[in-house]
Amino acid sequence: MPSFDIIKKSKPKETFRVSHVLNAFDLDIEKVVEHFKGNIDLDGKNWNIGLIVGGSGTGKSTIANHLFENHFIENKYKAEAVIDDMPKEKSVKEITKAFTSVGFASPPSWLKPYNVLSNGEKMRVDLANSILKESEIIVFDEFTSVVNREVAKTGSYAISKAVKKLNKKFIAVTCHKDITEWLEPDWIYDTDKQQFFFVQKNIKDQNLKSKYIKLESNIEKKFGNHLKNIII
Repeated sequence: MPSFDIIKKSKPKETFRVSHVLNAFDLDIEKVVEHFKGNIDLDGKNWNIGLIVGGSGTGKSTIANHLFENHFIENKYKAEAVIDDMPKEKSVKEITKAFTSVGFASPPSWLKPYNVLSNGEKMRVDLANSILKESEIIVFDEFTSVVNREVAKTGSYAISKAVKKLNKKFIAVTCHKDITEWLEPDWIYDTDKQQFFFVQKNIKDQNLKSKYIKLESNIEKKFGNHLKNIII
């Protein structure tokens, strides 16, 4: 993957309010730009999980869209049961296996429409839908941004295992660094530092599975036991 040098210009119409901000903060409307420069070198590398992470406004989505424009998750749901929203060419067995592999292991919820699901369930449905599709690369923007942090960690661990088992390529774009050890990325691009690096395998937490099981147990106490069938 080549180096990138992205310049985003923003030139709003000079309304009364815009002019007021420009004058108040001594801004030049011609210089209201964002500049993101760096390199994500994946050529010839074997990987399954990537992580683009950093604070708000540091260019995460801009960079991801520039490099992986056609691979963003864009799922639309219209069916009365989410199981019917999954790719038509997939069997019921393949769909339920995908649901379970990402932690969406509640059969009654498979029969509900997407809009009534919890935020955590919606995230898992999006993940299952994406890994069921033929696309080799999956980019998930705002990954875990709408779920509590415990669910974010278990969801990250589940999708990591599912993606590696299917040998797909998954890229999480997020401002939450707390999921890093749970997602177990092969590479990270830190937009706070505009720095790219591959993760050394030997520094990954070897006790993550036991930590996951303990965290899952805590979630069950709070949210019920519908996660108990997650495939690890």
